[in-house]
Amino acid sequence: MKRQKVKLTTREKSELFGEGVITVILLLLLNLSIVILINLAVLNDPRLENSIYFLKKTITLWNGAHLWSWQRGFIIIMLIFDAIVVYWRLIRRYHQMQLRHVISELHYIADGHLDHRIPFIVKTDLQKVIDSINALVDSTVASMEEERQIEQSKDDLITNVSHDIRTPLTSIIGYLGLLKTQPNINDDDGKKYVAIAYDKALQMKSLADDLFEYTTLRSSTKTKLVLAPLHVNSMLEQVEAGFELEAEKKNIGFEVICRPHDLTIQADAKMIVRVLNNLISNALKYGHGATKISLIANKVNNDQVELRVENNGEQIPAKSLKKIFERFYRVETSRNLKTGGTGLGLAITQSIVALHGGEITCKSDAKLTSFIIRLPLNGPQAQ
Repeated sequence: MKRQKVKLTTREKSELFGEGVITVILLLLLNLSIVILINLAVLNDPRLENSIYFLKKTITLWNGAHLWSWQRGFIIIMLIFDAIVVYWRLIRRYHQMQLRHVISELHYIADGHLDHRIPFIVKTDLQKVIDSINALVDSTVASMEEERQIEQSKDDLITNVSHDIRTPLTSIIGYLGLLKTQPNINDDDGKKYVAIAYDKALQMKSLADDLFEYTTLRSSTKTKLVLAPLHVNSMLEQVEAGFELEAEKKNIGFEVICRPHDLTIQADAKMIVRVLNNLISNALKYGHGATKISLIANKVNNDQVELRVENNGEQIPAKSLKKIFERFYRVETSRNLKTGGTGLGLAITQSIVALHGGEITCKSDAKLTSFIIRLPLNGPQAQ
């Protein structure tokens, strides 16, 4: 926003000029009246005239000169006073005009032009008011945008949940309908239909469970951490063991590194394991072409632990990195659930990390994709 001084209109300039002229006329009349009254007083009182003559002789100016005329000295004093009064009146009226312009700008913003800001620069306390108004408008616009995003997020939530529930539900209804309308169906086909319906029901249950967990984690008042000393290396090895069979099927090897080896943190073991499970599952499902998954823990600055889950698979696009922790967001645009994901795993992961007072980020390039978690060494109360 380009700042500028308040520009007066032609009418306002005329008004300011008229104010100055009227003030000067009134002051001249006042001065004339005072001079006449003083002259009359001096003429009617010889003692006052003698006193003035005595002051003229007594007061010495530069180079030994004396005050020549008391009237001229008095007039000079009155003119200085008049100049001060005129300046005060004009500057006061000018500030009123500035305020009028600010109020006009404020009404313009209030009419719905929230992209507009008051551009004026003034040299009075009014500048603080202008800056406060602009800051208030910025805050209001930000709040409105945040509310709009929340509403959009709610709409997206309803849309995504409806889609993810409808897809398996349609399959369940279809296969159960076949079993109901075809009583003579053979056992093999019947078992096949029941198995498919059962798998689809499990998908629905998984989505419902993830939704419940996500909403619970988002409300910190409902979630209580069970903090206890957690040996990081042992935890990483146990988590790795749970995925060995699945990783072998995809020809993926594991690497576990913990520095120092006896690193211990205060955390909720169940939730931290859930975080690592989500990240490893994510790597196995979407790390196409990966041959290794690394689980790395490092002590940082004596008060934090850094956990890394890395794989050397396909790079995550840069545009997806910004949204990867949003609920229901998938790097793969298809929502056919072929990979079995609900799109809530990373959102749940981020919520768990936040509950522990930490943060999670993701970096990805052609060589490595890394999910990096920073947690306080002594639990969230250490933050």
